Amino acid sequence: MTDQAPRPESDIPGKPTSASRTTLSHIMTASETNLLGTVHGGVIMKLVDDVAGAVAGRHSGGPAVTASMDEMVFLEPVRVGDLVHVRAQCNWTGRSSMEIGVRVLAERWNESTPPTQVGSAYLVFAAVDADGKPRTVPPVIPETDRDKRRYQEAQIRRTHRLARRRAIKELRERRAAEGYED
Repeated sequence: MTDQAPRPESDIPGKPTSASRTTLSHIMTASETNLLGTVHGGVIMKLVDDVAGAVAGRHSGGPAVTASMDEMVFLEPVRVGDLVHVRAQCNWTGRSSMEIGVRVLAERWNESTPPTQVGSAYLVFAAVDADGKPRTVPPVIPETDRDKRRYQEAQIRRTHRLARRRAIKELRERRAAEGYED
């Protein structure tokens, strides 16, 4: 569902990174905890997917669906009472796909200390039309040096995703030709 070839020149005007940058904040409650008393990783992952979806929809100007999530990293546990901020932006675009970078921060709801980064993730979204078919997205225009670095890193991650997909497909085809059933 993601792009296979380099992006051709687009007649759709580009959008700056800041145009779709979004933050979702949520206070964690006891209903979101696991048996260890910390917030379920799946709760954090849902917040990550929600904010990334909002960014993808804003950037593309319409519906977008999650195509993949990779490099979800949990750095610190999140506790009941933490105010979690999930920040996201569009790092890179192809024809119909977008890489959204997400940073998860947490701070105690009743303290004035700076938030701590507790996680990060990269997601790929595909813009779709009313029939669920891929549609073209505007190019992203990196604005700052940090945005430019994120754009370049996103291109590297895309290359690795495509190479991994090709290698797995080739391995499965080879195994099938050798008579293995998976």
